Amino acid sequence: MNELEYPFDVEYLIKNKKKIKKELLLRPGLIDKKIAILGGSTTSEIKNMLEIFLLNQGIKPTFYESEYNMYYEDAMFGNPELDVFNPDIIYIHTTNRNIMNFPTMYDTKEVIDSKLQSEYDKFEKMWNNLFQKFNATIIQNNFEYPYYRLLGNKDASDYHGNINYITRLNQKFYDYANRTSNFFINDINYISSCYGLDKWANQFYWHMYKYAMEVPAIPYLSFNLSNIIKSIYGKNKKALVLDLDNTLWGGIVGDDGVENLKIGPEVPSGQVYLEFQEYLKKQKSLGVILNINSKNEYENAIAGLNHPGGALKPDDFIIIKANWNPKNLNIKDISEELNLGADSFVFVDDNPAERKVVKDYVEGIAVPNIDIPENYIRNIDHNGYFEVTNFSSEDLKKSELYKDNAKRSQIMSTFDNYDDYLKSLNMKAEITSFKPIYLERISQLSNKSNQFNLTTKRYSLADIEEVNNSDSYIKIYGKLEDIFGDNGVISVAIGNIKNKDELHIDLWIMSCRVLKRNMEFAMMDKFVEKAKEKNIKTIYGYYYPTLKNKMVKDFYDLQGFELVNEDESGNKTYKLEVKKYKYKNNVIEVNE
Repeated sequence: MNELEYPFDVEYLIKNKKKIKKELLLRPGLIDKKIAILGGSTTSEIKNMLEIFLLNQGIKPTFYESEYNMYYEDAMFGNPELDVFNPDIIYIHTTNRNIMNFPTMYDTKEVIDSKLQSEYDKFEKMWNNLFQKFNATIIQNNFEYPYYRLLGNKDASDYHGNINYITRLNQKFYDYANRTSNFFINDINYISSCYGLDKWANQFYWHMYKYAMEVPAIPYLSFNLSNIIKSIYGKNKKALVLDLDNTLWGGIVGDDGVENLKIGPEVPSGQVYLEFQEYLKKQKSLGVILNINSKNEYENAIAGLNHPGGALKPDDFIIIKANWNPKNLNIKDISEELNLGADSFVFVDDNPAERKVVKDYVEGIAVPNIDIPENYIRNIDHNGYFEVTNFSSEDLKKSELYKDNAKRSQIMSTFDNYDDYLKSLNMKAEITSFKPIYLERISQLSNKSNQFNLTTKRYSLADIEEVNNSDSYIKIYGKLEDIFGDNGVISVAIGNIKNKDELHIDLWIMSCRVLKRNMEFAMMDKFVEKAKEKNIKTIYGYYYPTLKNKMVKDFYDLQGFELVNEDESGNKTYKLEVKKYKYKNNVIEVNE
């Protein structure tokens, strides 16, 4: 829904939230998550807005909401209702209204330092208590600046100033976040600045309703919060598909010629496009995959990308579609070549007609209204398509990994026999039990994998850590390298041991980058070995169909499992007698 993307029509959202929610609940494939909101002020409208944003991002939330300003009591002293709720995510909505010990002009620096530490300690004890009790992911607001400065400009630099105090307190929150897994900051200090602090801190809404910000600001806060949650559960976009003319540069390369394009520092309009290209290049460094979809002659497109004033060059893109085909068909081709679903893409084009065609005919793709060039960065960035919660070494080399895949495809076309092609890759795998160093990547993979995902179960980092620390699971990951390079961690399997000699497979996933490489057989061979070591007699596997995972509907049949049951929805249960298993991998060298 375009109305749920930045920039918002706030009045429409607030008036139509029930209607929007009703429509979104009809979408297939929603994942259920329990979210506890512990509020230091009124939170009911925050919950309502958060719900529709999460539904739009594929997450169906169920909420627990604390009583007004009872966040600390719920966290520290317990609440039976919260205990039974057992949340997946705990959101602590506090603002500067909840700071109890601001400095006074009579305080010495030592007294202020003591106040600051005492204020921080209250929060750290609360966070640690919640982690110990629920092992849930915690999202904590930082503090927005106060709406007045008692000391004027000196309020930021003098230790008596409230702005100075909040800045130092926020830094303590950030330090905790940097050393603590499953803890994230909802940056309301930034959101309130973008919104406008004078409007944000509208006193009417506090004194009348005990909202710490004006109600029209709530969609911006809730949307920012929803981006953190959808990123935790792998709902981020993965790739940009970019137009060229009047999108990456000013002008039309085919008509104006390369030499007359507006790109670079020489003219103001060229500077705008250069900054946009630099922003996109930074997104690439985060693992975002860049692609081109332009109505152009290919040679003209490459010439434009080689303009000396630009920051992006042809080598920065994985796929360049420069032709006269309809752009929705080009996106379909890009999707198939990258083996990514259309809902992984963000399409950026200055032409509203092209945007409408793609939005109407490519289901799930994000199509921001990028407006004028000066707003390109803001409108893409504020939508949080690529929100960073967990970041792994694989993300740094994402583009290179996809380029290596293209090289493999080229090599494959030279072979008549597919097995000979696989053997030519000289593949070597590391398949073994989870290691702490890879837990973040394993969680990330479990949330990003949609096609090769048999049960569609999602694991936060907290969930993966809990599995890793339990003896009730067999859990393995797989890394794969070949003559073109190391693909990193690309497959994960988790089995739950029940009744001592039964193993039930909760998760089996693999990255689309290594499909049809026999890695699934190598993984199963090792999984069965681990099961034998635990004296497992029977392994049970499950396939739950979705719109995206049809490619693995016969996975267990190919692995030699016996179909036990299939319901009317297509959900299948399989079993394997371990002693009857026949090993299948014959092309990958495997090491522990």
